Amino acid sequence: MRKAKIYYARMDEFWRQEQKLSSLEKFESIQDVDWQEIEPDSKYTWLTEDLESDFSSFIPIGSKEEKKEKGQDAKAIFQLFSLGIASNRDEWVFSFDEHDLQNKVKRLIENYNIEVSRYSQQTSQVDIDRFINVDPTFVKWTDRLKAALQQREIISFDISKVRNSIYRPFIKKALYFDHLLNQRRYQQHLIFPTPETENENQAFCLAGVGNRQAFGAFATRCTISMDFAFEKAQLFPFYIYDKDGNNRKENITDYALEQFQTHYQDPKITKWDIFHYTYALLHHPHYRQRYAANLKRELPRIPFAPEFQGFAIAGKRLTEIHINYEQQPEYRLKHIENKDLPIDWRVEKMRLSKDKTQIKYNDFLTLTGIPPETFEYKLGNRSALDWIIDQYQVSTDKRSGIANDPNRLDDEEYIVRLIKQVITVSLETVKIVKSLPDLGLPKD
Repeated sequence: MRKAKIYYARMDEFWRQEQKLSSLEKFESIQDVDWQEIEPDSKYTWLTEDLESDFSSFIPIGSKEEKKEKGQDAKAIFQLFSLGIASNRDEWVFSFDEHDLQNKVKRLIENYNIEVSRYSQQTSQVDIDRFINVDPTFVKWTDRLKAALQQREIISFDISKVRNSIYRPFIKKALYFDHLLNQRRYQQHLIFPTPETENENQAFCLAGVGNRQAFGAFATRCTISMDFAFEKAQLFPFYIYDKDGNNRKENITDYALEQFQTHYQDPKITKWDIFHYTYALLHHPHYRQRYAANLKRELPRIPFAPEFQGFAIAGKRLTEIHINYEQQPEYRLKHIENKDLPIDWRVEKMRLSKDKTQIKYNDFLTLTGIPPETFEYKLGNRSALDWIIDQYQVSTDKRSGIANDPNRLDDEEYIVRLIKQVITVSLETVKIVKSLPDLGLPKD
């Protein structure tokens, strides 16, 4: 049997469809295309251009294969990790305001239970998709909720399921954390199973396999959304629990602890040190640049840098300011107030000036004096401050009619304060990242 040959021609990955088609039209036949013969590597990856081969020699941050082997210590840094929550009904189960969340979830549950009652009265089999009320202002249906309806499962509102979440970078929202009203929770119910676990556990999320945004990482004390700032965000916790919040276990493997202690010949290295070391290393510009292609194809692998403690100390500080961003000092911005208008802290939609030195908060207030270094700290393709400007605006979901209002009646200055705190966090993050020790890797 003759061995097949595979040929490949590459176009710019950022071209639009029209550009690709236009390029193809220039060729009179396939012989005119600049083909390259390709062969897969040891992992059966065909497109290996830009991949760095030394990446495979580093310790995996997590392994999907070994995660399935319950009871066995994975040959990776973390035993368990999880995708972020995919609710498939964000407008219903997330809210800036806890009372608003309770009201709309109660309405959703009431409407769903009405459908259960109607369905229970059917004397013959019906097509579920034809039966249900598909009005988007009534219920947002998913296959999981349809299956529950077919099982005639009644849902009751449970206040303990109202939880904190980080919806986007530095964007805290209340979440109704429920296995039926969240389409997929993945393993997050083993990471933050109860409100109490949010007080002791720490985790960081990072871009998942296939992410097309810029790589990034962010530390948190609560659940995250799968579309956090990059695609298929994965969460790596320090602790994991049983579903009821009991039986707390460290999620850094004994294998990883042994590897680090042996490599650095330091028995005093702890699992918390490894957690912080890893978080800092994931921020290193050289690591992100050199392994950019690898990080799109697989989860990070972590090299042993020449200096361990420098990364561990930096990672601990990064974790502190990213998790506790609301407790950081406010950067001193100048307030330009419109004296013809009354004091107004309400935001509708903020706008950043073209030179990125000012934010027009509303008609009454403009904040000025933003340092340019603020925008060097990015999560995905946006800076931290850009995320605040993008998310803190009043909007209405077109299908459900549900309003999204970030203004706090009990703390009217929260958003202005948050802007200043995120600038502080951004500047310190940039400073820490620039001072990280050398990785000891080849320079490109």
